Amino acid sequence: MANEEEEIEFKPLSVRELLTEMKDLSEIMIDLAYSAILFNDSELMEEVLELEERIDSLSYLLLMNAALAVRDKDDAEQMVSIMKVASATDKISDAAGDIATTLRRGADPRLVVNAFVKAEERLTRVKVSENSTITQKTLDALGTIDHIGVDVIAVRRGQKLIINPDEKFSLKPGDVVIARGSDIGIEKFKKLAEGKSRKVGELK
Repeated sequence: MANEEEEIEFKPLSVRELLTEMKDLSEIMIDLAYSAILFNDSELMEEVLELEERIDSLSYLLLMNAALAVRDKDDAEQMVSIMKVASATDKISDAAGDIATTLRRGADPRLVVNAFVKAEERLTRVKVSENSTITQKTLDALGTIDHIGVDVIAVRRGQKLIINPDEKFSLKPGDVVIARGSDIGIEKFKKLAEGKSRKVGELK
């Protein structure tokens, strides 16, 4: 859970908007947490923990907005159901955090890997460099992404997390990209994003 001493500023947001973001984040967290364990990736683990804090903050904002929206008995009954959904989502978030932190607690990731069927795809987290050739291009214009079979599922830009960016979304230097793909595709994409390769043909 988020630090209770941390002050969360109230923002007038719709309950639907808050629940939707919580659901989307919790789904991504599960994928990231398992990938962190399967591939012994500490960067993915840290991303999971950051998202866990975000969901804790959203849960608190939801509680505040729900309290202000209650005007009568019917509203109260409806909000009880909504808060149950929010609580369940928060528990999923906490569970994903627990999965990821097995790395921090020193667990042998090989023991976890043996418990799963061999994954055909994995996730990665990479920061786009200033000299990367994939910057300032829309996702649909990036033939390299289609060519190497990598799917961008989220982008962290500053304090904002863009989930499932559409094909018109453009990557910028400093973006932290979460992508899914094969081992070979992931390695090629990381080299492009980090500016270690200028074109796909160099990634053999």
